[in-house]
Amino acid sequence: MPCTASEIELISPETVSLTASARLSLTNGEESWVDGGFGKLATSGDNAGDFRIIPQLGDINVIWQPRFGWSLSGTFVATLQGGERTEWGIEQAFLTFKPKRSSKHRIAARLGLLWPAISLEHQGADWHVADTITPSAINSWVGEEVRPLALEVTGSTSAGEHQFSATAAIFAANDTAGTLLSFRGWALHPRTTLAFRRQPLPPLPVSMEYLQPPFTHPLLDVGPGFAERPGYYLKFAWQPPVPVRVELFRYDNRADPQAVNEDLEWGWRTKFNQVAAVAELGGGNVLKAQAMFGRTRMGMSEADGIWVNTDFRSAFVLATHGFAKGGLAARFEGFETRQDGSLVKAESAESGWAATLAGHRDWGPVTGVVELLHVSSKRPIRSALGGDPRQDQTTVQGEVRLRW
Repeated sequence: MPCTASEIELISPETVSLTASARLSLTNGEESWVDGGFGKLATSGDNAGDFRIIPQLGDINVIWQPRFGWSLSGTFVATLQGGERTEWGIEQAFLTFKPKRSSKHRIAARLGLLWPAISLEHQGADWHVADTITPSAINSWVGEEVRPLALEVTGSTSAGEHQFSATAAIFAANDTAGTLLSFRGWALHPRTTLAFRRQPLPPLPVSMEYLQPPFTHPLLDVGPGFAERPGYYLKFAWQPPVPVRVELFRYDNRADPQAVNEDLEWGWRTKFNQVAAVAELGGGNVLKAQAMFGRTRMGMSEADGIWVNTDFRSAFVLATHGFAKGGLAARFEGFETRQDGSLVKAESAESGWAATLAGHRDWGPVTGVVELLHVSSKRPIRSALGGDPRQDQTTVQGEVRLRW
Protein backbone atom coordinates (compact mmCIF):
# COMPACT_ATOMS: atom_id res chain seq x y z
CA MET A 1 0.00 0.00 0.00
CA PRO A 2 1.61 3.33 -1.01
CA CYS A 3 2.29 5.83 1.73
CA THR A 4 0.43 9.13 1.83
CA ALA A 5 1.88 12.62 2.08
CA SER A 6 0.76 12.80 5.71
CA GLU A 7 3.00 9.82 6.51
CA ILE A 8 6.09 11.52 5.06
CA GLU A 9 7.84 14.08 7.26
CA LEU A 10 11.24 15.33 6.19
CA ILE A 11 11.93 18.71 7.81
CA SER A 12 10.05 19.71 10.95
CA PRO A 13 10.67 20.34 14.67
CA GLU A 14 9.97 16.62 15.19
CA THR A 15 12.61 15.45 12.71
CA VAL A 16 15.46 17.92 13.28
CA SER A 17 17.14 18.47 16.63
CA LEU A 18 20.39 19.80 18.03
CA THR A 19 22.44 18.78 21.06
CA ALA A 20 25.60 20.39 22.37
CA SER A 21 27.94 20.13 25.34
CA ALA A 22 30.86 21.96 26.91
CA ARG A 23 33.02 20.89 29.80
CA LEU A 24 35.67 22.07 32.23
CA SER A 25 38.14 19.49 33.49
CA LEU A 26 40.96 19.38 36.01
CA THR A 27 43.27 16.53 34.94
CA ASN A 28 46.73 15.21 35.77
CA GLY A 29 48.89 12.40 34.44
CA GLU A 30 50.73 11.38 31.30
CA GLU A 31 50.14 12.53 27.73
CA SER A 32 46.73 11.52 26.43
CA TRP A 33 46.33 8.86 23.76
CA VAL A 34 44.57 11.59 21.71
CA ASP A 35 47.99 13.29 21.44
CA GLY A 36 49.80 10.04 20.66
CA GLY A 37 50.70 9.04 24.23
CA PHE A 38 49.70 6.15 26.48
CA GLY A 39 47.41 8.21 28.73
CA LYS A 40 44.05 6.57 29.36
CA LEU A 41 41.97 9.77 29.38
CA ALA A 42 41.08 12.18 26.58
CA THR A 43 42.95 14.95 28.43
CA SER A 44 46.33 15.02 30.15
CA GLY A 45 48.23 16.95 32.79
CA ASP A 46 50.85 19.63 32.18
CA ASN A 47 54.39 18.88 31.00
CA ALA A 48 55.28 17.62 34.47
CA GLY A 49 52.14 15.50 34.70
CA ASP A 50 50.58 17.80 37.32
CA PHE A 51 46.98 19.00 37.26
CA ARG A 52 45.90 21.52 34.67
CA ILE A 53 42.52 23.15 34.04
CA ILE A 54 41.13 22.53 30.57
CA PRO A 55 37.97 24.23 29.20
CA GLN A 56 36.69 22.35 26.16
CA LEU A 57 33.90 22.08 23.67
CA GLY A 58 32.35 18.66 24.09
CA ASP A 59 30.44 18.19 20.87
CA ILE A 60 27.68 19.66 18.72
CA ASN A 61 25.31 17.20 17.05
CA VAL A 62 22.83 17.96 14.30
CA ILE A 63 20.29 15.13 14.24
CA TRP A 64 17.95 14.51 11.33
CA GLN A 65 15.36 11.74 11.72
CA PRO A 66 13.01 11.93 8.71
CA ARG A 67 10.00 9.68 8.19
CA PHE A 68 9.58 8.25 4.69
CA GLY A 69 6.33 6.41 5.46
CA TRP A 70 4.58 4.58 8.25
CA SER A 71 7.32 1.92 8.51
CA LEU A 72 10.50 3.56 7.16
CA SER A 73 12.57 6.26 8.87
CA GLY A 74 16.13 7.50 8.93
CA THR A 75 18.72 8.64 11.46
CA PHE A 76 21.53 10.92 10.32
CA VAL A 77 23.89 12.58 12.82
CA ALA A 78 26.54 15.15 11.87
CA THR A 79 28.97 15.98 14.68
CA LEU A 80 31.51 18.65 15.52
CA GLN A 81 33.73 17.08 18.17
CA GLY A 82 35.90 19.19 20.45
CA GLY A 83 38.38 18.21 23.12
CA GLU A 84 42.12 17.92 22.55
CA ARG A 85 41.54 17.44 18.82
CA THR A 86 38.66 19.22 17.05
CA GLU A 87 37.13 17.55 14.01
CA TRP A 88 33.78 17.15 12.30
CA GLY A 89 32.07 14.39 10.35
CA ILE A 90 29.26 11.87 10.23
CA GLU A 91 28.62 9.89 13.40
CA GLN A 92 25.70 7.70 12.30
CA ALA A 93 23.68 7.36 9.08
CA PHE A 94 21.15 4.54 8.79
CA LEU A 95 17.61 3.63 7.77
CA THR A 96 15.17 1.85 10.10
CA PHE A 97 12.33 -0.37 8.90
CA LYS A 98 9.56 -1.27 11.36
CA PRO A 99 6.59 -3.01 9.71
CA LYS A 100 3.27 -3.55 11.40
CA ARG A 101 3.52 -5.82 14.41
CA SER A 102 1.26 -8.13 16.35
CA SER A 103 0.73 -7.98 20.08
CA LYS A 104 3.30 -10.76 20.63
CA HIS A 105 5.75 -10.56 17.72
CA ARG A 106 7.80 -7.68 16.34
CA ILE A 107 10.49 -7.28 13.72
CA ALA A 108 12.74 -4.36 12.80
CA ALA A 109 15.73 -3.78 10.55
CA ARG A 110 18.49 -1.18 10.28
CA LEU A 111 20.84 -0.51 7.37
CA GLY A 112 23.80 1.85 7.30
CA LEU A 113 26.56 3.24 9.49
CA LEU A 114 25.54 2.39 13.04
CA TRP A 115 26.63 1.23 16.45
CA PRO A 116 25.54 -2.28 17.38
CA ALA A 117 23.39 -2.38 20.52
CA ILE A 118 26.26 -3.22 22.88
CA SER A 119 26.44 -0.32 25.32
CA LEU A 120 24.35 -0.16 28.50
CA GLU A 121 25.55 3.42 29.07
CA HIS A 122 24.68 5.29 25.85
CA GLN A 123 21.31 6.46 24.61
CA GLY A 124 19.70 8.72 22.00
CA ALA A 125 20.51 9.33 18.35
CA ASP A 126 23.60 11.32 19.39
CA TRP A 127 24.76 8.29 21.44
CA HIS A 128 25.42 10.29 24.60
CA VAL A 129 26.31 8.78 27.98
CA ALA A 130 23.31 8.99 30.26
CA ASP A 131 24.65 8.79 33.83
CA THR A 132 28.27 9.97 33.62
CA ILE A 133 30.49 12.10 31.37
CA THR A 134 32.96 9.31 30.61
CA PRO A 135 31.81 5.87 29.49
CA SER A 136 33.48 2.67 30.64
CA ALA A 137 36.56 1.27 28.91
CA ILE A 138 34.35 -1.24 27.08
CA ASN A 139 31.98 1.33 25.64
CA SER A 140 34.75 3.85 24.96
CA TRP A 141 36.32 1.21 22.72
CA VAL A 142 32.98 0.50 21.04
CA GLY A 143 32.79 4.22 20.19
CA GLU A 144 36.30 4.07 18.74
CA GLU A 145 36.43 0.86 16.73
CA VAL A 146 33.09 -1.01 16.65
CA ARG A 147 30.78 0.92 14.32
CA PRO A 148 30.48 -0.84 10.95
CA LEU A 149 28.33 -0.49 7.86
CA ALA A 150 25.73 -3.08 8.76
CA LEU A 151 22.50 -4.74 7.75
CA GLU A 152 20.82 -5.70 11.02
CA VAL A 153 17.53 -7.53 11.70
CA THR A 154 15.92 -7.85 15.14
CA GLY A 155 12.97 -10.02 16.07
CA SER A 156 11.22 -10.12 19.44
CA THR A 157 8.46 -12.21 20.92
CA SER A 158 6.87 -13.10 24.23
CA ALA A 159 6.24 -16.47 25.85
CA GLY A 160 3.99 -16.07 28.82
CA GLU A 161 5.58 -13.40 30.98
CA HIS A 162 9.01 -13.83 29.35
CA GLN A 163 10.25 -11.47 26.64
CA PHE A 164 12.87 -12.59 24.11
CA SER A 165 14.68 -10.80 21.31
CA ALA A 166 17.34 -11.85 18.84
CA THR A 167 19.48 -9.72 16.51
CA ALA A 168 21.59 -10.85 13.58
CA ALA A 169 23.70 -8.64 11.32
CA ILE A 170 26.27 -8.80 8.56
CA PHE A 171 28.64 -5.90 8.14
CA ALA A 172 31.53 -4.35 6.25
CA ALA A 173 34.22 -1.69 6.80
CA ASN A 174 35.39 -2.76 10.25
CA ASP A 175 38.54 -4.70 9.34
CA THR A 176 40.92 -2.63 11.50
CA ALA A 177 38.97 -2.99 14.76
CA GLY A 178 41.50 -4.09 17.37
CA THR A 179 44.39 -1.84 16.29
CA LEU A 180 43.89 0.62 19.15
CA LEU A 181 43.39 -2.12 21.72
CA SER A 182 46.65 -3.81 20.74
CA PHE A 183 48.97 -0.80 20.42
CA ARG A 184 47.39 1.59 22.94
CA GLY A 185 45.28 -0.63 25.18
CA TRP A 186 42.01 0.36 26.82
CA ALA A 187 41.04 4.00 27.42
CA LEU A 188 38.19 5.95 29.04
CA HIS A 189 36.82 8.97 27.20
CA PRO A 190 33.65 10.33 25.53
CA ARG A 191 35.19 10.72 22.04
CA THR A 192 33.88 8.68 19.11
CA THR A 193 35.42 8.00 15.73
CA LEU A 194 33.67 9.95 12.99
CA ALA A 195 33.22 8.39 9.56
CA PHE A 196 36.48 8.10 7.59
CA ARG A 197 38.47 9.89 10.30
CA ARG A 198 41.56 8.29 11.77
CA GLN A 199 42.77 7.74 15.32
CA PRO A 200 46.38 8.28 16.49
CA LEU A 201 48.50 5.48 17.91
CA PRO A 202 51.09 5.82 20.70
CA PRO A 203 54.77 5.07 20.00
CA LEU A 204 54.86 1.64 18.36
CA PRO A 205 57.17 -1.21 19.40
CA VAL A 206 60.45 -1.02 17.46
CA SER A 207 59.50 -4.25 15.68
CA MET A 208 56.38 -2.57 14.20
CA GLU A 209 57.68 0.90 13.30
CA TYR A 210 57.97 0.16 9.56
CA LEU A 211 55.05 -2.26 9.37
CA GLN A 212 52.21 -0.09 10.73
CA PRO A 213 51.56 3.67 10.30
CA PRO A 214 51.18 5.80 13.46
CA PHE A 215 47.39 5.91 12.96
CA THR A 216 44.39 3.70 12.23
CA HIS A 217 41.15 4.18 10.28
CA PRO A 218 38.47 2.21 12.18
CA LEU A 219 35.99 2.43 9.26
CA LEU A 220 37.91 0.53 6.60
CA ASP A 221 37.81 -2.59 4.45
CA VAL A 222 41.18 -4.26 3.87
CA GLY A 223 41.74 -7.17 1.51
CA PRO A 224 39.12 -9.12 -0.43
CA GLY A 225 36.26 -6.93 0.73
CA PHE A 226 32.75 -7.31 2.08
CA ALA A 227 31.37 -9.70 -0.54
CA GLU A 228 33.96 -12.39 0.24
CA ARG A 229 34.45 -11.92 3.99
CA PRO A 230 31.46 -10.19 5.61
CA GLY A 231 31.64 -9.73 9.35
CA TYR A 232 28.73 -10.59 11.60
CA TYR A 233 27.32 -10.00 15.05
CA LEU A 234 24.57 -11.70 17.03
CA LYS A 235 22.66 -10.65 20.11
CA PHE A 236 20.18 -12.43 22.34
CA ALA A 237 18.21 -10.73 25.14
CA TRP A 238 15.93 -12.27 27.76
CA GLN A 239 13.57 -10.41 30.08
CA PRO A 240 12.08 -12.81 32.65
CA PRO A 241 9.02 -11.90 34.77
CA VAL A 242 11.28 -10.06 37.22
CA PRO A 243 12.95 -6.64 36.71
CA VAL A 244 16.16 -8.15 35.27
CA ARG A 245 17.34 -8.21 31.64
CA VAL A 246 20.16 -10.45 30.42
CA GLU A 247 22.00 -9.96 27.12
CA LEU A 248 24.53 -12.06 25.20
CA PHE A 249 26.51 -10.60 22.29
CA ARG A 250 28.90 -12.15 19.75
CA TYR A 251 31.04 -10.18 17.24
CA ASP A 252 33.44 -11.40 14.54
CA ASN A 253 34.71 -9.07 11.82
CA ARG A 254 36.20 -12.03 9.87
CA ALA A 255 39.01 -9.83 8.58
CA ASP A 256 42.06 -11.39 6.93
CA PRO A 257 45.01 -10.72 9.31
CA GLN A 258 47.49 -10.97 6.40
CA ALA A 259 45.69 -8.44 4.20
CA VAL A 260 47.33 -5.01 3.92
CA ASN A 261 46.69 -1.86 1.89
CA GLU A 262 49.08 0.66 0.36
CA ASP A 263 49.18 2.69 3.61
CA LEU A 264 50.28 -0.42 5.55
CA GLU A 265 46.98 -0.66 7.39
CA TRP A 266 46.27 -4.32 8.06
CA GLY A 267 43.25 -6.48 8.53
CA TRP A 268 42.76 -7.42 12.19
CA ARG A 269 40.80 -10.62 12.84
CA THR A 270 38.85 -9.47 15.88
CA LYS A 271 36.16 -11.40 17.70
CA PHE A 272 34.66 -11.02 21.13
CA ASN A 273 31.81 -12.13 23.36
CA GLN A 274 29.90 -10.03 25.87
CA VAL A 275 27.57 -10.78 28.75
CA ALA A 276 25.48 -7.91 30.14
CA ALA A 277 22.69 -7.49 32.66
CA VAL A 278 20.42 -4.75 33.98
CA ALA A 279 18.59 -5.12 37.30
CA GLU A 280 16.00 -2.61 38.53
CA LEU A 281 16.18 -2.77 42.32
CA GLY A 282 13.30 -0.42 43.12
CA GLY A 283 13.32 3.05 44.60
CA GLY A 284 15.07 4.45 41.53
CA ASN A 285 18.07 2.14 41.98
CA VAL A 286 19.49 0.31 38.96
CA LEU A 287 22.47 -2.02 38.68
CA LYS A 288 24.17 -2.54 35.31
CA ALA A 289 27.04 -4.85 34.43
CA GLN A 290 28.98 -5.63 31.25
CA ALA A 291 31.82 -8.11 30.72
CA MET A 292 33.68 -8.45 27.40
CA PHE A 293 36.44 -10.85 26.40
CA GLY A 294 37.98 -11.48 23.00
CA ARG A 295 41.03 -11.71 20.76
CA THR A 296 42.51 -9.78 17.84
CA ARG A 297 45.26 -11.01 15.49
CA MET A 298 47.27 -9.27 12.75
CA GLY A 299 50.18 -9.92 10.40
CA MET A 300 52.10 -12.80 8.93
CA SER A 301 52.32 -16.20 10.60
CA GLU A 302 55.88 -17.20 11.39
CA ALA A 303 57.52 -20.11 13.17
CA ASP A 304 57.04 -18.46 16.56
CA GLY A 305 53.49 -17.24 15.86
CA ILE A 306 51.57 -14.44 14.18
CA TRP A 307 52.99 -10.90 14.45
CA VAL A 308 50.30 -9.58 16.84
CA ASN A 309 48.15 -11.84 19.00
CA THR A 310 46.23 -9.86 21.62
CA ASP A 311 43.76 -11.22 24.14
CA PHE A 312 41.59 -8.56 25.78
CA ARG A 313 39.00 -8.42 28.50
CA SER A 314 37.19 -5.84 30.60
CA ALA A 315 34.23 -5.68 32.94
CA PHE A 316 32.37 -3.06 34.98
CA VAL A 317 29.55 -2.68 37.45
CA LEU A 318 27.54 0.57 37.41
CA ALA A 319 25.09 1.48 40.17
CA THR A 320 22.72 4.40 39.65
CA HIS A 321 20.10 6.10 41.80
CA GLY A 322 17.54 8.28 40.03
CA PHE A 323 15.41 11.01 41.50
CA ALA A 324 12.89 13.45 40.06
CA LYS A 325 15.26 15.61 38.00
CA GLY A 326 18.60 13.85 38.08
CA GLY A 327 20.61 11.02 39.50
CA LEU A 328 23.82 9.68 40.99
CA ALA A 329 26.15 7.02 39.59
CA ALA A 330 29.11 4.95 40.77
CA ARG A 331 31.13 2.62 38.53
CA PHE A 332 34.07 0.30 39.10
CA GLU A 333 35.85 -1.57 36.34
CA GLY A 334 38.90 -3.61 35.49
CA PHE A 335 40.64 -4.14 32.14
CA GLU A 336 43.50 -6.15 30.70
CA THR A 337 45.29 -7.06 27.47
CA ARG A 338 47.75 -9.91 26.98
CA GLN A 339 50.28 -10.07 24.15
CA ASP A 340 51.63 -13.30 22.68
CA GLY A 341 52.76 -12.36 19.18
CA SER A 342 56.06 -12.87 17.42
CA LEU A 343 56.65 -9.10 17.06
CA VAL A 344 54.45 -7.58 19.80
CA LYS A 345 55.32 -9.23 23.08
CA ALA A 346 54.46 -9.11 26.78
CA GLU A 347 55.97 -5.64 27.35
CA SER A 348 53.05 -4.22 25.32
CA ALA A 349 50.45 -5.89 27.54
CA GLU A 350 48.57 -3.97 30.21
CA SER A 351 46.33 -4.29 33.23
CA GLY A 352 44.39 -1.67 35.16
CA TRP A 353 41.29 -0.48 36.93
CA ALA A 354 39.16 2.66 37.16
CA ALA A 355 36.58 4.11 39.54
CA THR A 356 34.02 6.79 38.68
CA LEU A 357 31.55 8.86 40.71
CA ALA A 358 29.09 11.17 38.97
CA GLY A 359 25.90 13.16 39.46
CA HIS A 360 23.58 14.95 37.05
CA ARG A 361 20.69 17.39 37.31
CA ASP A 362 18.15 18.45 34.68
CA TRP A 363 16.76 21.95 34.19
CA GLY A 364 14.42 21.53 31.25
CA PRO A 365 16.55 21.28 28.09
CA VAL A 366 19.75 21.82 30.11
CA THR A 367 21.59 19.09 32.01
CA GLY A 368 24.55 19.61 34.33
CA VAL A 369 26.92 16.72 35.08
CA VAL A 370 29.86 16.48 37.48
CA GLU A 371 32.28 13.57 37.57
CA LEU A 372 35.31 12.29 39.47
CA LEU A 373 37.30 9.58 37.69
CA HIS A 374 40.52 7.82 38.70
CA VAL A 375 42.30 5.29 36.48
CA SER A 376 45.40 3.23 37.26
CA SER A 377 47.18 1.13 34.64
CA LYS A 378 50.40 -0.82 34.23
CA ARG A 379 52.07 -1.13 30.81
CA PRO A 380 55.74 -2.27 30.78
CA ILE A 381 56.53 -0.63 27.40
CA ARG A 382 56.35 2.77 29.13
CA SER A 383 59.81 1.98 30.55
CA ALA A 384 61.31 2.11 27.05
CA LEU A 385 60.17 5.75 26.85
CA GLY A 386 61.66 6.66 30.23
CA GLY A 387 58.39 6.41 32.17
CA ASP A 388 57.08 4.37 35.05
CA PRO A 389 55.19 1.25 33.90
CA ARG A 390 52.49 2.08 36.48
CA GLN A 391 50.65 5.33 35.81
CA ASP A 392 47.72 6.93 37.65
CA GLN A 393 45.45 9.65 36.33
CA THR A 394 42.63 11.58 37.95
CA THR A 395 40.15 13.97 36.39
CA VAL A 396 37.41 16.12 37.91
CA GLN A 397 34.96 17.35 35.28
CA GLY A 398 31.87 19.44 34.94
CA GLU A 399 29.75 19.37 31.80
CA VAL A 400 26.73 21.31 30.55
CA ARG A 401 24.49 19.65 27.94
CA LEU A 402 21.83 21.39 25.92
CA ARG A 403 19.03 19.99 23.76
CA TRP A 404 16.94 21.85 21.19
